[in-house]
Amino acid sequence: MSQMHRRDLLRHGVHLALAGAVASAQQAARAEPGGRNDVELTSLSAQQSEEGVLLSYAVRFEPSRELEQALTRGVAVVFVAQAELLRNRWYWADQPRGLATRRWRLGYLPLTRQWRLNADGLSRQFTRLSDALDVVKRGSRWRIADAVAAGDEADHYVEFSFKLDTDELPRPLQIGLGTATGWDLSVQRRVPLAPAGR
Repeated sequence: MSQMHRRDLLRHGVHLALAGAVASAQQAARAEPGGRNDVELTSLSAQQSEEGVLLSYAVRFEPSRELEQALTRGVAVVFVAQAELLRNRWYWADQPRGLATRRWRLGYLPLTRQWRLNADGLSRQFTRLSDALDVVKRGSRWRIADAVAAGDEADHYVEFSFKLDTDELPRPLQIGLGTATGWDLSVQRRVPLAPAGR
């Protein structure tokens, strides 16, 4: 076999190997729902009111296959929403004015085939996972801080974050988890504080 023919075969083999690797990576990406960028914050607003600073939000995501499998095998997961009210200061770090956190613990009960959602000391049961997640994904008129002085709203903003808290998973699941695609559910955003009545 000539050297030229051998080189052409080698080059052709390398091209085939690269094409196969790219195709398998694309197929894996399509087959894996719940990746890092699959969490979307569809709405977020913070408003001053007589009751205090109220936050409303809506998050959209689909649980990954790994997450659903872990849940059906009895692993409970924790979702956390956190909102911090801050005041802009040009001369120093921004001043924290209030911090609020909500935590939901979601687990599956195999005997009753129901999903249990615990939050704020209360427990609710659902027949479908999607119904339980709908409660987690939305918050309306959540009081996160005392009202600020009238006219000072423009100096304030809210840092909001929503995530699946992987630190709450059982230790064996945390080992080697890193930023595994199916478990990395998080989103954060900043929103200005709107005056009352807007």
